[in-house]
Amino acid sequence: MLKQKLKNRFIYSRKIVGVAMVSLVLAGTSIYYTGFVRADQYDEQIRALQQQNDVNQQAADDLASRASSYQDAVNRLEEQIDALQQAIVENQSKSDELQKQIELKKIELKHQEHILGEDIKALYLEGEITTLEILASSKDISEFVNREADRTAVQNKIKATVDQIKELKLRLEQQQRELQQRITDLQNQRSQQAAAQAQQAELLAYTEGQKATYDQQIRSNNSRISELRRQQIIENARAFGGGAIIRTDRCDIYPQNWCNAPMDSIVDSWGMYNRECVSWTAYRVAVSGRYMPYWGGRGNANEWDDNAIAAGIPVDRNPRVGDVGISNAGYYGHSVYVEDVYDDGAILISQFNVNWQGTYSLARIPVGNLVFIHFP
Repeated sequence: MLKQKLKNRFIYSRKIVGVAMVSLVLAGTSIYYTGFVRADQYDEQIRALQQQNDVNQQAADDLASRASSYQDAVNRLEEQIDALQQAIVENQSKSDELQKQIELKKIELKHQEHILGEDIKALYLEGEITTLEILASSKDISEFVNREADRTAVQNKIKATVDQIKELKLRLEQQQRELQQRITDLQNQRSQQAAAQAQQAELLAYTEGQKATYDQQIRSNNSRISELRRQQIIENARAFGGGAIIRTDRCDIYPQNWCNAPMDSIVDSWGMYNRECVSWTAYRVAVSGRYMPYWGGRGNANEWDDNAIAAGIPVDRNPRVGDVGISNAGYYGHSVYVEDVYDDGAILISQFNVNWQGTYSLARIPVGNLVFIHFP
């Protein structure tokens, strides 16, 4: 209820998109004040680009994972192809060695055929002698039996030699056929693996091409974000600089360890990052002897007025020295510390990070759309 009552005391919207143009006389010169609400335009575009980058990055990561899988497949197939090629080489070597053995055996067979021919010739000549003549020419029956046995042994030897030659020839030829078939099978497998590897490589190239497209979109979006940030800095400087930034260093007031450290590298006593606008205003409230709640985790400037209302701290549009002025425009909003209030309605403010670089500035500006927290 308190929040609603206080909200009814002033009218302001966080979704203003227009440009507030307020005439201001500063140091005898008429200028126009372009309201900080213009930052909304940049924040919306920046958020849209960042969201698009998130989607693109997820897609790029997925493609990178798929590319890695394809690359692994290509590598595995390459290993299998290499193994098949090695097997082909080994089997071909065996086939070549077997061919040498076959050639040697052919030579040996020719030699055996010559010997057998001589034996057959002698046997033939001996076969012209009748059994009766052999018996008559033998000294006794024992010699006759021995001579008949020799003839039979020669016949058996001829048959055994011929059979051995035939068997050896058939065995060598069978081994040769098996080796050649093995080589053919290995070559077919290698061709199949090579085709599969080419397919995986094609998928890899396509996937990497898609990833490169997403990466290029991300880089393009980042470039656009940088340009929008630059334009936003210019708008913020117009809104909260008033053309009169008096100084850019307040490490004599703001704690030196926070002031000299890189921006957003330290969390201050109220849960705010150093050299941010909220850290500066929280510090100024605290060192003035007033109570500054711990709003860490809820520290965006455009949340401060709601936090204050919820805590029962007065919020309205009437600035007083020592107040914290809040702009609800933009994704984060902006907070300033009121150093002085002038009769013409302008106020003197101090602030950090109006230029998104974590620097201090002091400026005279109109109240505009600011609301003010009156910390007790």
